[in-house]
Amino acid sequence: QVQLVESGGGLVQPGGSLRLSCAVSGSIFGIHAMGWYRQAPGKQRELVAALTSSGSTNYTDSLKGRFTISRDNTKNTLDLQMNSLKPEDTAIYYCNAAYPVVTGRYLEVWGQGTLVTVSS
Repeated sequence: QVQLVESGGGLVQPGGSLRLSCAVSGSIFGIHAMGWYRQAPGKQRELVAALTSSGSTNYTDSLKGRFTISRDNTKNTLDLQMNSLKPEDTAIYYCNAAYPVVTGRYLEVWGQGTLVTVSS
């Protein structure tokens, strides 16, 4: 089973940039997709970006162009580059891995989360 540990969160000013990393360890066999989610205070957790095992990417429309998801095989990480950050980007960011169980249903593994605060 895969283990996920997020890092890179912190305090950043509006307009700034931040790069989050998800350290991946254990077995990655059978993973359908990995991605980044976020949850702001009082709001529902939402998808930020995802990367499938076949290499395709998926972004939330409102974030496309500012955020970029990528793999770093030399460091065994799943990274999220965040540019032009806004106060509304403030949230806990989670790394996720999804395993298919049956068609249309997945077993999900989550990291502990890393807090990103965008403020002056």
